[in-house]
Amino acid sequence: MTYTAAADRYETLEYRRAGNSGLDLPAFSFGLWQKFGTDHPFQAQRDIVLRAFDLGITHFDNADRYGPPHRAAQQFFGRILKRDLAPHRDELILSTKAGNPIGAGPYLRGASRKSLLTSLEHSLRDLGTDHVDIFYSHSPDLTTPLDETVGALVSAVEQGKALYVGVSNYAPERAHEAAQLLRHAGVPLLVHQPRYSVFDRRPELDGLLKLAAEDGFGLVVYSPLAQGLLTDKYLDGIPAGARARDSAFLTPDVIDDTYRQRASALNDLAVQRGQSLAQLALQWVLRQPQVTSALIGASSTWQLEHNVKALQFPPLTGQELALIDEHGVHGTGLRL
Repeated sequence: MTYTAAADRYETLEYRRAGNSGLDLPAFSFGLWQKFGTDHPFQAQRDIVLRAFDLGITHFDNADRYGPPHRAAQQFFGRILKRDLAPHRDELILSTKAGNPIGAGPYLRGASRKSLLTSLEHSLRDLGTDHVDIFYSHSPDLTTPLDETVGALVSAVEQGKALYVGVSNYAPERAHEAAQLLRHAGVPLLVHQPRYSVFDRRPELDGLLKLAAEDGFGLVVYSPLAQGLLTDKYLDGIPAGARARDSAFLTPDVIDDTYRQRASALNDLAVQRGQSLAQLALQWVLRQPQVTSALIGASSTWQLEHNVKALQFPPLTGQELALIDEHGVHGTGLRL
């Protein structure tokens, strides 16, 4: 069927300025990290992506590594872009990342100029576009001089193949150094993409939130639901087909009595507020002014719609935040 975008697509979400830039991003961005490989049906994936756009999600986050196999998620999105979203390309923020291993060869990993710019060329072909809006260094590469990595990001912008640049998973000290180098080159750091959730508070503990405000970049946070631990899915065990049964990022042993006690207490608070645990967790990360956007995925359009409603609830009170601090203990259920 021919896709027609919803006329009211900009009436659902709020948009937030990314740091000191002129770019607004939706409070929720859509990530294609999981469930967008060749092991999932194309039509179901297409329905989710198009529903996300209809809900006002204009930012779609990708990487050369996403699949399986690697690059499959980008190739999938390229099909959607060509088939359905091409008339709306100017409304989209497409991001991709390079640097995490995608093969055995020395140029299929790391943040050298060769690795980053070669990957970007492949990503543009996968996506079927002449530029991405944000190009990230996916992970710090301590074996490559940072000025070489930064130089590659600057070249991507100067060549017209990216409009903005970002970093992901960088420690605050290295992110600060990258931001300084980029600013000096006239290509400011737009965003940093760290992991952040009620159960993973490193951006608070290591000073990244403070640094983002000082250096003027936004945060696009990933895993705000802690791989599903901040939903009601695991409160009574591990259901059949759950991610914890077959994921490299979440294993059954972390779903123990301590996790269930803390998650149940958080769920009770959410129920008292008339929302789900997932909605509470999303609202919690977005309370931070430095957080420009929270990355969400979805296995169904219902799940997507449910999560996007998180910001429709009243702000969290001081007492509620204190309860979240009590039960949302850093490191719960996670391998840090």
